[in-house]
Amino acid sequence: MESKKFDCVEMKRKGAEFIYKKVAGLSKADQLKFWRAGDEELRKIIGTLPQKGKKTVAAGN
Repeated sequence: MESKKFDCVEMKRKGAEFIYKKVAGLSKADQLKFWRAGDEELRKIIGTLPQKGKKTVAAGN
């Protein structure tokens, strides 16, 4: 039997812990700024990806 090289649950938990530490102690307004900045960055990245015949997520949807 092969051992797992990648654990999705472990990755999810580490990601959640990372984000928790980033926003811990921030006010609600600063948390909102954090999430909006991340959303804006992701939308820029998505906009630079080549399209393969599928629709991409449009800004503002």
